[in-house]
Amino acid sequence: MKTLREKKIMKKMMVERMGQNCKVCIVKRAGHTEEFDERKVYASCYASCLNAHIPKEKAEQICEKVCTTMKKWAVKKKKISSHQIFKQVIATIKKHSKDAAFMYETHRDVS
Repeated sequence: MKTLREKKIMKKMMVERMGQNCKVCIVKRAGHTEEFDERKVYASCYASCLNAHIPKEKAEQICEKVCTTMKKWAVKKKKISSHQIFKQVIATIKKHSKDAAFMYETHRDVS
């Protein structure tokens, strides 16, 4: 049976290894890293659009554009904080729908 300290050390080593294999690494709020996943951007953008009462077809168009822009932006970087992604997604969605951008920006406040 491993002690709590040993488990923490193992977790830290796994996180460090994961970070070395990322093409574009995201540093999360808790401090761990994971690879950039455009599907997460799409899903959160889509939810924001639906919450802003944008029809599904229009929401899909907006999210496609946002994901394309975000991929181009992220590829230029090696490491990105989740906060940087958050701000960049807001700015990108705002170009297409101010209501959806507001919903995206404030979703953390209620969850």
